[in-house]
Amino acid sequence: MDILFEYLFRIEVFILVLAVIVLKSSVIFVPQNRAFLIERFGKYQSTREAGLNFLVPFIDHIGADRSLKEQAVDVPSQSAITKDNISLSVDGVLYFRVLDPYKATYGVDDYVFAVTQLAQTTMRSELGKMELDKTFEERDVLNVNIVSSINQASAPWGIQVLRYEIKDIVPPSTVMEAMEAQMKAERVKRAQILESEGDRQSAINVAEGAKRSVVLKAEAEKEQQVLRAQGEAQAILAVADAQAQAITKVGEAANTEAGQKAIQLDLATKAIEAKAAIAKESSVVLLPDSSTDAASIVAQATTIINALNNKEK
Repeated sequence: MDILFEYLFRIEVFILVLAVIVLKSSVIFVPQNRAFLIERFGKYQSTREAGLNFLVPFIDHIGADRSLKEQAVDVPSQSAITKDNISLSVDGVLYFRVLDPYKATYGVDDYVFAVTQLAQTTMRSELGKMELDKTFEERDVLNVNIVSSINQASAPWGIQVLRYEIKDIVPPSTVMEAMEAQMKAERVKRAQILESEGDRQSAINVAEGAKRSVVLKAEAEKEQQVLRAQGEAQAILAVADAQAQAITKVGEAANTEAGQKAIQLDLATKAIEAKAAIAKESSVVLLPDSSTDAASIVAQATTIINALNNKEK
């Protein structure tokens, strides 16, 4: 009886172990951004994506494990000849990802090696279409052309090239020396141009300052002359006004009896002064002593003045 129980226990253990093995081989967990290619009897059966998947035990097996993530591969340095027959050493970085795991597995033996070699040959071909100067100036255009050419050729492999970046372009040492000399000459040229532009601007500023100074001086002199003329005109007007006021007052005073007496007194005074002046000369003019009338005195004064004027002539 014990032997029977022991035998049954061994069978149960065997069945349990077999069930565990069958369960383990029939259930697979595919990680995110990966794809498992399932083969049945050596033939492609299906592609299992991320998550829980079931297989037929002992019949189905994982033929390939492909990553669907973006991958970066270094493109080794290689020599290339430009359109103007300059030999260059160029390397780069290739970024790509697997779009179709089936084509990447069964369409090419090693898709990483294949796409790397394709990138090298495409890069040599694109560099041969450009001159040396353009390779430095138009790297973006060169990268885009390489990516486009690679994608056309790698479509049957289920590979998509996202971008290609050239890391270094190294020309021969003689070309480097010539380029450095050219760059130095260009820098010297730019420095001279900037210096001449500075001198020209400085001369312009000096000339503008001198011109402004002359203009300001002329304007100041003009304003000074205008102010002087205005002052003289105002002075003449003031004198004329004063004379006009004086004449007006004299006329007003002359209309009065006191004014008439003042005029007669002034004329008499001038007559006396004229007599004194005549007395100093050798000529003798005799006047009647009885001439006391103001009109006579005025007439006599006029006669004396005319005589003196005739003598001077």
